[in-house]
This record gives sequence, C-alpha cells and structure tokens, in this order.
Amino acid sequence: MPEGHTLHRIARDLGAAFVGTTPEVTSPQGRFAAGAALLSGREVLDARANGKHLVVEHAGEALLHVHLGLIGTFTIDATAYVGERPVVGQVRCRIATDEHVADLRGPNVCEVITPEDEAAIAARLGPDPLRADADPDRAWARIHRSSKPLAALLMDQQVLAGVGNVYRCEVLFRHRLAPYTPGTKVKRRSWEAVWDDLVRLLPLGVATSRIVTLPEQVEEVEAALARGEGVHLDERSSYVYKRTDQPCRVCGSTIRSAEIAGRTLYWCGRCQRRT
Repeated sequence: MPEGHTLHRIARDLGAAFVGTTPEVTSPQGRFAAGAALLSGREVLDARANGKHLVVEHAGEALLHVHLGLIGTFTIDATAYVGERPVVGQVRCRIATDEHVADLRGPNVCEVITPEDEAAIAARLGPDPLRADADPDRAWARIHRSSKPLAALLMDQQVLAGVGNVYRCEVLFRHRLAPYTPGTKVKRRSWEAVWDDLVRLLPLGVATSRIVTLPEQVEEVEAALARGEGVHLDERSSYVYKRTDQPCRVCGSTIRSAEIAGRTLYWCGRCQRRT
C-alpha cells in the first residue's frame, strides 16, 4: 500500500497540473461515470492529502476523494496528445486538460464528497507528520493509553496517519525501540523522537519518491534540497526492511521478521531493546 509521502507527492503534482483549470473529468471504465459528470467542467481549487486519503477540491464544494488501497495508482501525464488520448488499463477516473492527463486506476475508494464528509474523515485519522496542522500530542494520547505493541500502533491510521510498514520498521530501528513494547510502556521522549524523525524523513520521500532512512542518504538528499537541486538514488536501501536473516548493518546480528498488524515487521533483536 502506498505510504503517506506518495499521496502527498500525488497531491502536489495534481495541484501543479490542474489548480486554476476547468478540466474534463470522465470515467473510461464506467464505474465512476456519475461522479465524473458532477466534477467535469468545474474549476479545480486545491489538491491535498491527509494520511493515505487524497482530496481534489472542485468549485461548488464538490470534492473528489480517493484512497488508493493496495493496488491503486494515480499517474499524471504532461504529454499533449493530438486527437483522442489513449486509455491504458482500467481507468476509473480521468482528469484532463490540453496540457495534462491524470489517470486513476484500481483505487479502493473513488467518490464525490462534501466538505463535511472530508471533515468527518479527518476526525477519524491521527495526525499526519506531513501536514502543518498536525498535533503529535493527539497520537501520544492514544499511544500511552494502549496496551498494544508500539509496532502495531504506528500502523494504526487512527493513531498516526500516513505511516506504513517501511517507515514503521525503519524508524523503530533508527531509535533502537523494541517493537513489541506496549504503548503504556513507551516513554514520551521516545515518542517525541519518533515523531520528529518522521517529520524529517517523510518530506524527503515526497521530494525523491523514495523512502530514505540511511544516514548517508538522508544527508545527501537534505544537502541537495538545501542547494535547490534534484537528487536521484539508484536503489532503495534500508536498515531492516525486507532484510530477514541478513546481518544487521550496525551490530551484525540476524534481522528478524514476524507479522504484526497485518504486515511483516522487520527488526534487530540486539539493537532494538529500548522502551
């Protein structure tokens, strides 16, 4: 499932392509035909993400709400076509102007909602580290009252919005936190360190379309962004994610894995002992 940085990157790109325009909205697949008809020809006012939820706001308080789920994609094509634009695959929703075409495929949710509906969705979500209005104390209030393992709580979108399995595994390792520690045993300073790290790391994911967690890569990306330059990382590297039975990059112990909260958790039993 795409993690929060991917949704924020899509929102950024949709906003750059369509805000201020009055695009044609269609449903080549047909399953969103009625919703597309409601949106087509309305000016796009904004595109934003909250956790793994994406909203494209149109004039007249008509909002396109998308949740990509496990297999959804939302691609933005800047190629100008002469004549009919080809449709590739099962396109649920297409947003198109003369300059850009955005195709949504395979989403879990694709619907037209009201501002009140969006507010109700936001009320169910925990804070999103990529949003300026995020309040980490809301997440802490749920964490320190829960007996669930910290690794499960970090995947609960009602606790923390936008964080998925890769960031969960990597940030727990970066702070040497034992993943099975009950929320009630987590120290507040540990949670604050995790939150601050997510606030640091997630924007790098938006900028590079990659999950960046190794110190040398983090520093490389931050330095490039500070200079106003783009950066390309040849391959994804991680501390623990998808490294089962490989040696820990820090202590050499064997990386472990187990399912928790419906996804495979990866961790180092020697390094990650801190509560």
